Amino acid sequence: MAAALLSAETVTLHNLPYVRDIITQRRLLEDLGATVLTPELRTHKISANHIEIFEAPYELVRTMRASVLALGPLLARFGKAKVSLPGGCAIGTRPIDLHLKAFEKLGAEVRLEAGNVIARAPKAGRLIGAEIHFDKVTVTGTENLLMAATLASGTTVMHNAACEPEISDLADLLNKMGARISGAGTSTITIEGVEALGPAEHTIIPDRIETGTFIAAAAITRGELEIRDCRPDHLAAVIDKFREVGVEIEELNPRTLRVSGRNDLSAKDVTTQPYPKFPTDMQAQYMALMTQATGSAVIEETIFENRFMHGSEMQRMGANIFIDGHSATVSGPTPLNGAPLIASDLRASASLVLAGLVAKGETMIDRVYHIDRGYERIEAKLRAIGADIERIRESVTAPLSLATTPALPAEA
Repeated sequence: MAAALLSAETVTLHNLPYVRDIITQRRLLEDLGATVLTPELRTHKISANHIEIFEAPYELVRTMRASVLALGPLLARFGKAKVSLPGGCAIGTRPIDLHLKAFEKLGAEVRLEAGNVIARAPKAGRLIGAEIHFDKVTVTGTENLLMAATLASGTTVMHNAACEPEISDLADLLNKMGARISGAGTSTITIEGVEALGPAEHTIIPDRIETGTFIAAAAITRGELEIRDCRPDHLAAVIDKFREVGVEIEELNPRTLRVSGRNDLSAKDVTTQPYPKFPTDMQAQYMALMTQATGSAVIEETIFENRFMHGSEMQRMGANIFIDGHSATVSGPTPLNGAPLIASDLRASASLVLAGLVAKGETMIDRVYHIDRGYERIEAKLRAIGADIERIRESVTAPLSLATTPALPAEA
């Protein structure tokens, strides 16, 4: 959606989920002056030919870190941008200094003022291609610079770039718009700048983390699911690890998985790492699963420094979890008991839902506005496959209520 700011022509996107972050991003684009039409539920037609404002305000950016992705396109196309320092989930500081250093490499003047990033292109009004070496892998930083470099003068080469499928998907869209990008999906990406980008139509890839969450749901409840319209090739590390602990996963075709949780689970260690290794966004769900596995599993978190808050909530349910800095040891299997819980972030919300599915009695999860940022009507999807779950209040802090659920049936 942010990439549409790079063109004066219409960009049509299909397969967008109806989640809170998409709604927030739409508001941001409209505030800037773009027109966003929704002819179908999951299709957006974005026209940014009349951008009048070059500022992403704090009211929107504070709720969603991805709002910072307006910075690269605005700077590249209009030569100026003002974006509030981002917010989002409370899973660590996640500074954007890597973005800002890279923009300076492209010739931009960047300064921080009253909580805002203010950036201007060189006097000629156009960014200049450069060699960019990221000190560490950054997905959002790679995306921001990838977009900005499409309209820069000359060639930009990014080293130590993120390799996630979402990077390749963004590059596919940009190339359809007329960009010249090669190497997306590898650690070295080359972008030959062009004068302008045009219209495009693009279907967005399925959400691999949502797929992984439903794999975990089948496994933790000893149920069986058929998960359709997914991309198993984007989840190789997750599938391998789940198979290692005893989950049966069959790839019926390139877009469909069959998952069975009928086997006993064996605890296995895992370390989160950048793609294509085990993703940090599946760490919380894996922790929930390990509470039902035999043995002890050490979960090492190397991406974010504050991403075990869900562990303390699972402890309140009876889980045997010992947290020590960047690692957590989960010993099981442990019967879980329903309890009132507080969700701290998006993936923590999902993990507490998984734990609630197998807990005895009722689990009440508060602050589930986090889960609405990345899952479309998760309670309706789970209820349709056998879960006893309901959203009991429609508000910003609406909790979810779960009771013990039977094994999930097939063909979900």
